[in-house]
Amino acid sequence: MYKDNFTHRQIMTDHLYEYHHYRNDTPPEIDFHQHEFYEIYLFISGSVNYIIEGRTYKLQPGDILLTNNSDIHRPEILPSDQPYERSIIWLDEDFFRGMRLIGEDLTACFKDAARRNYRLIRPTKSQLAQIQKLCEILEFERASNQIGNRVMAYSAIATILVLLSRAYYDTPDSAQKDITESDLVNQIITYINEHLAEDLTLDDLADHFYVSKYHLSHQFKQFTGLSLYQYIMKKRLTIARNMLMTGTPVTTVYTKCGFNDYSNFLKAFKREFGMNPSDYTKKSK
Repeated sequence: MYKDNFTHRQIMTDHLYEYHHYRNDTPPEIDFHQHEFYEIYLFISGSVNYIIEGRTYKLQPGDILLTNNSDIHRPEILPSDQPYERSIIWLDEDFFRGMRLIGEDLTACFKDAARRNYRLIRPTKSQLAQIQKLCEILEFERASNQIGNRVMAYSAIATILVLLSRAYYDTPDSAQKDITESDLVNQIITYINEHLAEDLTLDDLADHFYVSKYHLSHQFKQFTGLSLYQYIMKKRLTIARNMLMTGTPVTTVYTKCGFNDYSNFLKAFKREFGMNPSDYTKKSK
């Protein structure tokens, strides 16, 4: 089976989709990040706690995670006698537009996972076997020069999405035992996402949730892996990037994302994404 050489690249270089199959004998260190695309992550082996938006998922082989273009996430890869192996599919928004032409919105499970803040799919053995077989087809067609190989790969991904959509709603309640979370942190994250344009200071949030600043800071860092400031800044920049992708003027973007000063927004955006907002807008077009 084909294996990719792992890199820390988090930007798509192909149009519509990318498929990667990675295997690392030495656990790599991966920072918190976010994408401008959807991601399907199929865990094969190793020992991983995956942190997404304040929840930590203790993964079992065969588990699948769904992340969208605003989720801040990071795998915590632990030492294991098994290699860290996974398959990853990246999907651009344009991929789903083709599906919508025939009346299917296969982003529904991604959106519902974000709404519920619950990204885990634990498929049955039968569902997993079908998905793994389709991944093998993807790998074969990607390396093939035969006529129609792109169509076959596209078809395999579309079928995977259908199976995932069905498996998502069938995931057993017993999977909850492998999730570590805090009700307080979940509420804070929801509040932040709903009030990004407003001042979100530690003092204000502590007063709103009737907790001490120390307790809030400690709990937030414990469950998200980021300080409150780091999370708010990453979230604001991520939403700003997504708004720029849809053509929203930069003057609207930075105020709606809670940046009261354009120069500060410019510096923070360039630090996070490696280019200024106007260059990013041109790239998106």
